[in-house]
Amino acid sequence: MAKKKSSSKGTASNADALMRTLFKKMEAEKSAEGLNDNVIIPFAAALEEVCEARGYMLNIFGDKSNIVFTGDKADAEAIYNMIEEYLAAKG
Repeated sequence: MAKKKSSSKGTASNADALMRTLFKKMEAEKSAEGLNDNVIIPFAAALEEVCEARGYMLNIFGDKSNIVFTGDKADAEAIYNMIEEYLAAKG
């Protein structure tokens, strides 16, 4: 779902522009903390607000990552803990 192709050239170029902007902002951060505080958390917060306003339950599966929005803090924490346990078991 994360790599869904757009049928409109305008939408594709807008998506590319957003990706380039985010990439530049991410690349400019000198630490993981700065990346998290200044790029990832604001992006996730915007995604959460839009999804919640629209009543979406979101699970984006990328090539190397997942983004899950449940709308519920307890569910979000439980999913985070499951992922941490899974990754620790692989380690």
